[in-house]
Amino acid sequence: MKSIWVFEDVNLFGLLCPHKFKRYKSCHEFDRYKKSDYIYFEEDASNKVYLIEKGKVKIGYYSEDGEEIVKSILSKGELFGEKSILGESKRDEFAQSIDNTTSICPVSVDTMHDLMRDNKTFSFKVYKFIGLKFKRLERRLQLLLFKDSKTRLTEFLDELCSDYGYDCDKTGDHIIHHPYTQKDMASLLGISRPTLNTLMNDLKDNKVIDFNRKEIRIFKKSGVVLAS
Repeated sequence: MKSIWVFEDVNLFGLLCPHKFKRYKSCHEFDRYKKSDYIYFEEDASNKVYLIEKGKVKIGYYSEDGEEIVKSILSKGELFGEKSILGESKRDEFAQSIDNTTSICPVSVDTMHDLMRDNKTFSFKVYKFIGLKFKRLERRLQLLLFKDSKTRLTEFLDELCSDYGYDCDKTGDHIIHHPYTQKDMASLLGISRPTLNTLMNDLKDNKVIDFNRKEIRIFKKSGVVLAS
C-alpha cells in the first residue's frame, strides 16, 4: 500500500509529527474524533493542515440544493486542509471523520511555512504534492460530470490499483488492498450502493474482477483493460 504523504522515500508524516522538530513539539498534539465528528466546516478559518495518524476522513461540500458532494475519502498517512498553505483564509469544504477511532495531527500554517522556508527540498515536495492532488481532484470531477457510471467505476479501479495495488507473483493478477467501504466508493463515484453492487457483480460475472470487503482482484487472464 502506498501512502500519498510520502515523496521519493521521504516520509513527511514522520518528519512533521510530532517530535522531529523540538522547537515545534509544544504545538503538536493528536486530536481524536469519532464517526460523524467534523474536523472543520465550510467557512471556518483556514489556518492548519492535518495529517491522519489513523482512521478515515471525508472531504466534501454541499451544493445549493443541500446535496452532499464527496470530493475524497482519506486514510492513514494522508494530508488535508493543504489549501491553507496557498493563502486560503476560509474553508470552502468540510472535513468529517467517518471512523470511530480517527486520530489526526494538526500542523499550523505558520509551522509549515517555517519548515518550507528552512528547507527548499521540503518546500518543493509539498508544492508538488498539492499540484498532484489538485490534478487528481480535477480528474475525478470530470468523471462525475461527463462519464457514465460504468466508466466512473472502471477508472476508479485503475486509480485504486495505482494507489493500493500490487502484482501477485503466482498468477500475475493485480491485488488491491484498499481502505474503502462500499458506501465510501459509492459516495466517491456519485452513484447509489445498489448501482455499485450491480456494476461490481457484472465485472465479477464476466471474470474481470473478484472482490470482498477489503480486497479487489483484477484478473490478468481476463485480458481486459479497465479504463483507457
